[in-house]
Amino acid sequence: MNYKLVDLAEIIRSKNSGPYEITFDIIFKDEKMFREVAASGVINPDSFAGLYHTEREKVLSVVNFPPAKAIKITIARPIASGSLGETDVYGAQQHGPLLGFTFDM
Repeated sequence: MNYKLVDLAEIIRSKNSGPYEITFDIIFKDEKMFREVAASGVINPDSFAGLYHTEREKVLSVVNFPPAKAIKITIARPIASGSLGETDVYGAQQHGPLLGFTFDM
């Protein structure tokens, strides 16, 4: 079955994780769906790197956090926060590609 992440998640957000990293939080509406998505492994370093057009090595971690029904992904920022040419100092507008993420389970 094909799913859209925005239909399953209550919150999808991004934020700074220091000047050189961005963290993405996907907090699911219910525990059952969180467990199914986490167990499927569909959100993994390779799929995230593809979604964000970056190298696999730049995806630093993908962590399932059951107490919050959440998956947390951290990537290396392409440009350090506040550097010349950087467009989102707080990293709060980088979750956009996740809003269109679809997958089969």
